[in-house]
Amino acid sequence: MEHESKPLLFDSDNTGAIYTETAAVIDDICNQNVVINTDEALPRTKVYKRRWYILVVFSLCAMSQGGSWNIYGPISATTENAFDWKDSDIALLAAWGPISSILSTLPFIWLIEKKGIRVASLLATFLVLLGAVVRCLTTDPSFVTWTSNIGQFLNGLGGPIAFGAPPVLSALWFPANERTTATALNSVLSSLGPGLAFILGPYFVPLRDCHDNKTVQKRSSIFIGSIMHNCTNQTGIKAERTDIHSYMIYYLCFVGAAFLLMLVYYPTKPKLPPTLSASVGRLDFSSGITVLLRNVKFWLIFVTFGLSQGVFGCWQGVLDVILKPHNISENEAGWLGFYSLIAGCLASLVFAKFSDIFTRHMRLLLLLLYICSSGCFVWFIFLVEGVIYSSTFMLYASIIMGTMFLSSTLPLFFEMACEAAYPVPEGTTNLLMICGCNVSGVIFLAIQMIPNIGTKWATWCMMGCIVSCIPVLAFLKERYNRLEVDEITIDS
Repeated sequence: MEHESKPLLFDSDNTGAIYTETAAVIDDICNQNVVINTDEALPRTKVYKRRWYILVVFSLCAMSQGGSWNIYGPISATTENAFDWKDSDIALLAAWGPISSILSTLPFIWLIEKKGIRVASLLATFLVLLGAVVRCLTTDPSFVTWTSNIGQFLNGLGGPIAFGAPPVLSALWFPANERTTATALNSVLSSLGPGLAFILGPYFVPLRDCHDNKTVQKRSSIFIGSIMHNCTNQTGIKAERTDIHSYMIYYLCFVGAAFLLMLVYYPTKPKLPPTLSASVGRLDFSSGITVLLRNVKFWLIFVTFGLSQGVFGCWQGVLDVILKPHNISENEAGWLGFYSLIAGCLASLVFAKFSDIFTRHMRLLLLLLYICSSGCFVWFIFLVEGVIYSSTFMLYASIIMGTMFLSSTLPLFFEMACEAAYPVPEGTTNLLMICGCNVSGVIFLAIQMIPNIGTKWATWCMMGCIVSCIPVLAFLKERYNRLEVDEITIDS
């Protein structure tokens, strides 16, 4: 019986145009299936138990990168006092993450294509380790600004792998019905880095009672009182610098341990692929970029993801600064950021598993999550602006719920982009997604560094970016190219 093959990557938006490279590969697979009831009709696939260990090792390295990026934000008040920094200095330290990530995106795309995920991941983690070493060199105010900025720049160079490679790992090691869940789990564990920084930062670097150096209590002698206050203040500043240096050393040890784990065992890929699509060759670097440039669906996903997630991620990174005018302490802001990230992590796993079970509904799920997140942040704005009655509980609830809904969209965006862009390699697709995210983040942080601009605009900007994505998601047409390859069956 003759088997008639049909191109699986039909693009209804381009009058019958298809990706010829992949269509040829798939047609070849289908044509090989003329003989049925043989084990050689399709490429052999196998799912390895060690995939979970590989995921944890990568997640630890990604966690170290994310935590390093957020290492100064939760202790901004202490560092500003210890080193005489301003809010703009904290914003610059956070900005190095997206800035340097943009610079390293294309080199890492090429490296994953040519050398594989192991080499790319090891290089990224080594850059994070090198940045951690530089941050520990000194706490001398004459040099610490330079070492801190250089350390954050080096750490940011590893960002494209830390946040863009989880879908690559999922495609290499996990079956189709676990891919979105694996990407979500990877993103969840990676997000624990910035989340733990909200807690560990204020714990290891507490805010000391030596910050009011503008006024001096009136004593019987103004001169003696000033000397006493100055001595107390200088002692407190030295203690703060010691706390900061110790905190940086602790984090250096964690990064070093993660790097050693990856160095010992972290293979490029399994001996046998977990899915049929994983066994099909991807486009090379130049061809992949060319195909993406013509893929309208990918660019709609790219803009939606980059605009909303880039601005929101940087908004979270300076949450302590944004909430300062609303009498939210550094410690409170730290716990608020931590609870928000934990809620987002748990929601990511739930919605990712839902997406794996009920396939081909990612767009509707994203639309629902964005609407819910917008509602929560409108609530937050009304609270801080005094439009409605505000309480600590309501403030916590609005931020935590808004972050939970928005953070849970990350794995869905990654997987939907891979489906729309296939046969472009997952590394190319998602590292470009992260690059777009970083571009919008850099613009957001650059605006924040404008003198005397304040912080009120930041929340309105973040809110506008999220709401503007809802119409795009409402009318976006989905395409599941990769899933169709995995669902190929043999007619008996």
